[in-house]
Amino acid sequence: MKQYNTQEDIERDIRRLSLEKQIAWEELKIIKEDFRDALQPSHWLQTGFKMFTKLGLMMLVKKIIR
Repeated sequence: MKQYNTQEDIERDIRRLSLEKQIAWEELKIIKEDFRDALQPSHWLQTGFKMFTKLGLMMLVKKIIR
């Protein structure tokens, strides 16, 4: 357990912990927004389109090589 010598030390630690809490809260908000965006159907369609494009190109290259 930390021992404090002055009231200023206590207030400084309280302020530091408060700021750390605010930073963590803002990071959680950002993560929540990113997660919400990742679940959007438009995002899924873009990902699916990219996968099908890559697959199509691989199949085309395979046919050209043969």
